[in-house]
Amino acid sequence: MYLAVKDVIPLSDYQLLLTFENGEKRIFDMKPYLDKGIFKELKDENKFKSVRVSFDSIEWCNQADIDPEVLYERSVAYS
Repeated sequence: MYLAVKDVIPLSDYQLLLTFENGEKRIFDMKPYLDKGIFKELKDENKFKSVRVSFDSIEWCNQADIDPEVLYERSVAYS
Protein backbone atom coordinates (compact mmCIF):
# COMPACT_ATOMS: atom_id res chain seq x y z
CA MET A 1 0.00 0.00 0.00
CA TYR A 2 1.40 3.39 -0.98
CA LEU A 3 0.63 6.36 1.26
CA ALA A 4 2.43 9.69 1.17
CA VAL A 5 3.90 11.16 4.35
CA LYS A 6 2.30 14.50 5.23
CA ASP A 7 4.08 15.28 8.53
CA VAL A 8 7.05 14.03 10.53
CA ILE A 9 8.09 14.80 14.10
CA PRO A 10 11.37 13.47 15.53
CA LEU A 11 10.91 11.92 18.96
CA SER A 12 13.32 10.70 21.61
CA ASP A 13 15.20 7.42 21.22
CA TYR A 14 15.46 7.82 17.40
CA GLN A 15 11.75 7.42 16.80
CA LEU A 16 9.67 9.32 14.24
CA LEU A 17 6.00 10.22 14.52
CA LEU A 18 4.67 10.08 10.97
CA THR A 19 1.32 11.29 9.67
CA PHE A 20 0.22 9.74 6.39
CA GLU A 21 -2.16 11.14 3.78
CA ASN A 22 -5.05 9.04 5.14
CA GLY A 23 -4.65 10.81 8.52
CA GLU A 24 -3.11 7.77 10.19
CA LYS A 25 -0.32 8.43 12.70
CA ARG A 26 2.42 5.82 13.06
CA ILE A 27 5.74 5.43 14.91
CA PHE A 28 8.84 4.44 12.95
CA ASP A 29 11.94 3.26 14.85
CA MET A 30 15.17 4.39 13.18
CA LYS A 31 17.52 2.52 15.54
CA PRO A 32 17.89 -0.58 13.29
CA TYR A 33 19.12 1.67 10.46
CA LEU A 34 21.68 3.75 12.37
CA ASP A 35 24.57 1.36 11.66
CA LYS A 36 24.02 1.36 7.90
CA GLY A 37 25.52 3.65 5.27
CA ILE A 38 24.48 7.29 5.29
CA PHE A 39 22.13 6.66 8.22
CA LYS A 40 25.18 6.37 10.54
CA GLU A 41 25.37 10.19 10.43
CA LEU A 42 21.94 10.36 12.06
CA LYS A 43 23.37 9.15 15.36
CA ASP A 44 24.15 12.87 15.76
CA GLU A 45 20.88 13.99 17.37
CA ASN A 46 21.01 17.39 15.66
CA LYS A 47 21.14 15.70 12.26
CA PHE A 48 18.41 13.26 13.28
CA LYS A 49 16.17 16.16 14.29
CA SER A 50 16.67 17.82 10.89
CA VAL A 51 14.14 15.40 9.34
CA ARG A 52 11.45 16.98 7.17
CA VAL A 53 8.80 15.99 4.65
CA SER A 54 10.18 15.91 1.12
CA PHE A 55 7.73 15.27 -1.70
CA ASP A 56 5.83 12.17 -0.47
CA SER A 57 8.43 10.90 2.01
CA ILE A 58 11.01 12.21 4.50
CA GLU A 59 14.57 13.46 4.18
CA TRP A 60 17.36 14.63 6.47
CA CYS A 61 19.91 17.43 6.02
CA ASN A 62 22.51 14.88 4.83
CA GLN A 63 20.21 13.82 1.95
CA ALA A 64 19.31 10.47 3.57
CA ASP A 65 15.75 9.40 2.84
CA ILE A 66 13.47 6.39 3.19
CA ASP A 67 10.79 5.13 0.83
CA PRO A 68 7.28 5.95 2.11
CA GLU A 69 6.19 2.32 1.63
CA VAL A 70 8.96 1.19 3.99
CA LEU A 71 7.98 3.87 6.50
CA TYR A 72 4.39 2.67 6.51
CA GLU A 73 5.00 -1.07 6.46
CA ARG A 74 7.67 -1.04 9.18
CA SER A 75 5.98 1.39 11.55
CA VAL A 76 3.41 0.74 14.25
CA ALA A 77 0.14 2.50 14.95
CA TYR A 78 0.43 5.49 17.28
CA SER A 79 -1.96 5.48 20.20
